[in-house]
Amino acid sequence: MRVDLVADLGEGFGAYRMGDDAALLDVVSSANIACGFHAGDPRLMEETVAACVRRGIGVGAHPGFPDLAGFGRRTMELTAREVRTDVLYQLGALGAFATAAGARLRHVTPHGRLGNLAMSERPYAEAVVDAVASFDRSLIMVTQDGVLAETARKAGLPVAILMLADRGYRDDGTLVPRKEPGAVLTDPGEVAARVVRAVTGGVVRTVTGRDLPIACDTVLVHGDTPGAVDLARGIRGALHEAGVDIAPLVGAP
Repeated sequence: MRVDLVADLGEGFGAYRMGDDAALLDVVSSANIACGFHAGDPRLMEETVAACVRRGIGVGAHPGFPDLAGFGRRTMELTAREVRTDVLYQLGALGAFATAAGARLRHVTPHGRLGNLAMSERPYAEAVVDAVASFDRSLIMVTQDGVLAETARKAGLPVAILMLADRGYRDDGTLVPRKEPGAVLTDPGEVAARVVRAVTGGVVRTVTGRDLPIACDTVLVHGDTPGAVDLARGIRGALHEAGVDIAPLVGAP
């Protein structure tokens, strides 16, 4: 068996940094790199892309709402054109740094509230897919099962289903809102065990105790989750013990 292990990286801005990117880069096989709207800036984008290329880590774009103050986790009432052009702008920006580093983007996964809305609401999904398809049709759309995955497949884009290692699931497959109990999981043993079960058994335990069927092509650890490095290391070790190989998603070289 084989799975990708990914973390959200480059989510600082200017003098501010979030998470331990250097340590996570030694553990993961892919990176979702902030593109300057919810986090990130040109210097940090360049540094993060270059660090990934040096390690052979898959480079992915992590576009979000233009909301630095809210870290892209607040709802914004944008038109479909605004969503499409905002995503396209961010893909172009990160793509430029990838080209400069002698690499190409492998995948794209919308960040935060944009990703949640695109997963469940067709106008957002169509706007994101339109942007990606017009930029590079070889990019893998990384998302949870839902409207975005369905829309991407219909447009002929490759799709990889994302399992969020450190987030609680509700019975309908959506995430527990961050303000509610059980939203963020920080115990390394618990997180590693649930990831192995998801990857090898195709199920994840919901916040109510139900076993929810889940596809799992790539496993995400949020870089800003407390103890993210320990979580990622625990996941990697547990997957290896279960006989699961860890490698970047198969996409653009």
